[in-house]
Amino acid sequence: MNWTSISTLIVAFAATLAPAGAIRAQAPLSAIDWLENPPPVIRRVVPWMTGVRGARPRPFEPPVADTATIPQVTVSRLDEVSVAAVGLLPASVTGLPRDLWRASATSDLTAALARQDVLAFPAMQALLYTLLLAEAAAPANSGSGHAFLKARIAKLLELGAVEPAQALLERAGPQTPALFGLWFDISLLSGTEDAACNSLNEKPFLSSSIAARVYCAARGGDWAAAAVMFDSAVALDLIDGTERQLIGIYLDPELAEGAAPPVPHVQMTPLVFRLFEAAGAPLPTTSLPRVYAMSDLRDTVGWKAELEAAERLTRTGALSENRLMALYTARRPAASGGIWDRVAAIRRFDSAIQSRDPAAVAAALGPAWRAMQEVHLELPFARFYAADLGELPLSGGARDIAFTVGLLSPDYEAVAAAFNPQSDDARFLVALARGTPHSVSVRDPLARTIAQAFAAEGAPEALRPLLERNRLGEAILRAMALFSTGAAGNLGQLETALQGLRAMGLEDSARRASLQLMLLNPGESP
Repeated sequence: MNWTSISTLIVAFAATLAPAGAIRAQAPLSAIDWLENPPPVIRRVVPWMTGVRGARPRPFEPPVADTATIPQVTVSRLDEVSVAAVGLLPASVTGLPRDLWRASATSDLTAALARQDVLAFPAMQALLYTLLLAEAAAPANSGSGHAFLKARIAKLLELGAVEPAQALLERAGPQTPALFGLWFDISLLSGTEDAACNSLNEKPFLSSSIAARVYCAARGGDWAAAAVMFDSAVALDLIDGTERQLIGIYLDPELAEGAAPPVPHVQMTPLVFRLFEAAGAPLPTTSLPRVYAMSDLRDTVGWKAELEAAERLTRTGALSENRLMALYTARRPAASGGIWDRVAAIRRFDSAIQSRDPAAVAAALGPAWRAMQEVHLELPFARFYAADLGELPLSGGARDIAFTVGLLSPDYEAVAAAFNPQSDDARFLVALARGTPHSVSVRDPLARTIAQAFAAEGAPEALRPLLERNRLGEAILRAMALFSTGAAGNLGQLETALQGLRAMGLEDSARRASLQLMLLNPGESP
């Protein structure tokens, strides 16, 4: 992947995090007073002695040390610092400071990232992607193990975001033993393994995996070297049973004739996955981790598998709503029931929207919206269709659905400003979209908790210690974790999370997350 394609990828992926195909950053975090007024830097000028040759400079102040103990100093090579700080989104886009992670410990951050559960709330997904892809200095103790970079990439892969993970890794420079294994796995998942294999063929020391070396040698056309390495590895028992059988078939396809298919690994790896495919026995991805669904977005895969993979990846923000809607409307459904009913509903609604006929749109909107609710894809639907819906004169139930769709879209504030609420619930939602939910009287416990969070001033007590120690990124991750547990029913933690997000300048994320909490039924994500 060259730099032009990476730049294109960054813009395309950022479109999933922001409206109208462009990244819209939240207000910079100068809302925090200690970020706005940093302590002054004091510089001293040491008066060097001149004149007498060999004269020594005098100390400019008396000694103040009580001990000669040498303090511990963390040392990092310049290239290590740049690799650890790599990102795809600059500070001018994210609004986040470059020392976002600097004061935190690597172990604390990797643990905080691993705990993030953002499947149910797209606002938290978008914020997490921003954090994962931001250009920011690494933790001071990150050293040369690239642990934090690997943790960021691991989280992207957990969400199924293969392309951003690959772009981030390639920008860091993966041709080192510490990062090559991850690059090789991601390349296998994206179908771009030739570059990684070429590097491994030229520099075998990049990987200790015999299976990877054999595969890449054969991939590069050196079948004789691949066969010698494979035979040696088998003789020394360096390759386990399933990999041994699969690589043997890869090197000599005639071995597969009349033989029983290999048994899949309990712990699937990208290489084993691709070797099954090469052996003519591709594995279904529905029961595999989400990241494997990316392989179903190819023209060689059936439309149903491609649709299911697209739904699965769009649900976590790893695929744009444009791609999903294009797949829904690409052709007529092949059957009825399940995913084919969703395809039919979206196709009818899309045709109605294009006709600009309010009656046709009103008739098709309900079924299409319920189809999206069934698979928790309301947000992609809203991002794609809200602007068109807002231009049509609708009434009754269709008007209510269009209002909900608008509040879930990037233009939620403008939608609220143009809406005339007729019920207490609608008045609260309009006030929430404007950032003033506490201006409306509410009795619902969830709405009251949200209102209290928006009425509070300053950072909550639970997050203040992190902010006072300049551990901003860690504080944001902590607030996100509190939001997840709060959304599950712990209203005290929900209030802390929303108050904290607002205190850290993340007003847009707090409003979007609150609207999603009020309007969506997270349920159990498929």
